Amino acid sequence: MGLVTAGLPDFPWDTLAPHAERARAHPDGIVDLSVGTPVDPTPAVVREALAAAADAPGYPTTHGTPALREAAVAWLARRRGAPGVDPAAVLPTVGSKELVASLPSLLGLGPGDVVVHPEVAYPTYDVGARLAGATALPADDVGAWARRRDVRLVWLNSPSNPTGRVLGVDELRAVVTAARASGAVVASDECYGLLAWEEPWATHGVPSVLDPRVCDGDRTGLLVVQSLSKQSNLAGYRAGFVAGDPRLVASLLEVRKHAGMMVPAPVQAAAAAALADDAHVVEQLARYRRRRAVLREALETAGYVVEGSAAGLYLWVRAPGVGQDGWRTVADLAELGILVAPGAFYGPSGARHVRVALTANDDDIARAAARLTGA
Repeated sequence: MGLVTAGLPDFPWDTLAPHAERARAHPDGIVDLSVGTPVDPTPAVVREALAAAADAPGYPTTHGTPALREAAVAWLARRRGAPGVDPAAVLPTVGSKELVASLPSLLGLGPGDVVVHPEVAYPTYDVGARLAGATALPADDVGAWARRRDVRLVWLNSPSNPTGRVLGVDELRAVVTAARASGAVVASDECYGLLAWEEPWATHGVPSVLDPRVCDGDRTGLLVVQSLSKQSNLAGYRAGFVAGDPRLVASLLEVRKHAGMMVPAPVQAAAAAALADDAHVVEQLARYRRRRAVLREALETAGYVVEGSAAGLYLWVRAPGVGQDGWRTVADLAELGILVAPGAFYGPSGARHVRVALTANDDDIARAAARLTGA
């Protein structure tokens, strides 16, 4: 017993409990900005598609319906600058986190293999390496791992959770080139790809690793991981997909068929509807853009420094000067009834920051801003 959890870190959000309790004690209640959980309605077009597909007595296919895979291909071409993806090279996933956590194992990695991920990063990249028995290597500099034959998987995350950093075409190309020289797979977590706020990304879009400018049209060894949770308020549906190298996707499909890792048929129908409709995404982005502006102004008025945060669902924030320990900032904001996540959750390099989510309704964002500014 306990073999599966051996070597895993404590679940980070459990350690926030005392600060959440303090924030709840605020006379006007808590404003929880610690987790990026969507709060706005699931779009009607998606709910209608789900209801229409509710009569689903048979098992869904692991590979997904042709309609879903074709909708994903069209979306990648239309919204992510990645035309010509083979529909066979698209595979639905139960959201994206399960794929992130299981990908090293699904690729057959184990002891002696290295999984590279960003220095400040979503913790599940590290967890996935540990579950496979591989070694995680936090590194932003390609030179830290280029030419290493033990590097088997390289994670990218652009826009970044938590920093909002965006990687340009040249930066992505450098990673792809180095990974191919080492024989490593590149997996690009692009769940926040449509949530760009600052230039040049707001106008020209966040580049995908499947963009021909990055890979020259050769998707060998490349995977993109996508979730509909953020852009379409579908976190409760658990809808995502992985796409890219047909050979790699076929291998993932074979393992997932044996394991029974299937996305429910009504959710597949809902995901296809979400991918085909851009209007609800535009509407949701307008909400987040408005909330981001209110929160950023309030934080800066209160003396905090917002760094990076050019895209994504979060503001990456530190106290003035060199910045105090992020846990101290968590405690300070909890006194105002505002709960945020410490940057230490995302690696030692984030220890002086906190992550502030934009995923609260307009009233809660206004309440948080008023507390920060004393208005």
